[in-house]
Amino acid sequence: MADAEPLAAAERHAGLRLPLRTPRSWSPQPPKSPLGWSIGAIGAALLTIVAAYATGEAVRSALAAPDIAVVSPVIDGAVYVVTAAATILLVPAFRSLAIALRTRRMLTSDIAEARALAAAARGAAWYTLGYVAAALLVLFFVFFIAANELAVGTTFFNVELIGNTFGLILSAFWINVEIFCIAQIFVLAWGLIIAVARLAPGEAGKPIRLIATVYVDLFRALPAIISIYLVGFGLPLTGLPPFGWMAPMWLAILALTLTYGAYVSEVYRAGIESVHPSQTAAARSLGLSYGQSLRFVIIPQAVRRIIPPLLNDFISLQKDTALVSVIGTIDAFNQAKMVASNHFNLSSVTTVAILFVIITIPQARFVDRLMEADQRRMRAGV
Repeated sequence: MADAEPLAAAERHAGLRLPLRTPRSWSPQPPKSPLGWSIGAIGAALLTIVAAYATGEAVRSALAAPDIAVVSPVIDGAVYVVTAAATILLVPAFRSLAIALRTRRMLTSDIAEARALAAAARGAAWYTLGYVAAALLVLFFVFFIAANELAVGTTFFNVELIGNTFGLILSAFWINVEIFCIAQIFVLAWGLIIAVARLAPGEAGKPIRLIATVYVDLFRALPAIISIYLVGFGLPLTGLPPFGWMAPMWLAILALTLTYGAYVSEVYRAGIESVHPSQTAAARSLGLSYGQSLRFVIIPQAVRRIIPPLLNDFISLQKDTALVSVIGTIDAFNQAKMVASNHFNLSSVTTVAILFVIITIPQARFVDRLMEADQRRMRAGV
């Protein structure tokens, strides 16, 4: 009635008679049945159990081959343990089915409760399907390793060869680490120089901006292995004094600096341009020159913002140190290739891959933490 009085007053004031509105009735819609998802989750769990048993049998038959002849009750027990472990996936699948059946009973009495139960049933089904997908990927990998009487396993994961050559590969891997650490310092400095050149102000800076832009476009378009090959073999052929006596490692550092300097300069430039123009205006109003404004005001704020993307570029730089083998540097990859050619086995290359993974994954997780902290800081307005 309280809403009708102002409406009637408005009608009298306007001299109009509007048709009365009938209130709309609303009732909650029943949820879609999650029974199909529950049955699908049970079927996926049963498929995983069958795949686990088949994979275990494939591993057992591969180990029992005449070339390997490893037969043990422990292996038989491991097959049954893995199969039994796969049956755990049936627990959330049947829980989803039970909740789905409760949902059907609640449709006639409490629609809201039925909707909540349907969501819970779908959640349990998706939980099962997620772990099923992960388990099937692991089982496929194990089956792939055991295929053809462990041909893949012995080719890439020969434990004896890995153990015998690990020290040799590790000593050569320090060359990669040395190249990465030195190149990283040069890339930081060179990338900042290029970024400042691309932001040179006024008409006087236009030629500098053009040269810096051409350099960045060229080296970002050029594959790193081409740059390393041209610098590593081309510059010594010129006979110029600085390059004729340089070791291949230093030539590789020069090539990586030129290549990654282009990428890092764009990261620097994005960070500098993200600083609000009022910061530059305030610095100039205090009497600071353009260079002093960059040095004391703009660049410190920009660097704080670009640390995560910088670390991503350095992770890529770290992995690309394996490319220096094309110019004869005896790094881990080159050493592994020599071992592989002598033993007709690629397990030594797997050792190199493991070493790169060991030093790369912690850095990637560190970058994720920095990015999360940066997002929290931005949401807090700091």
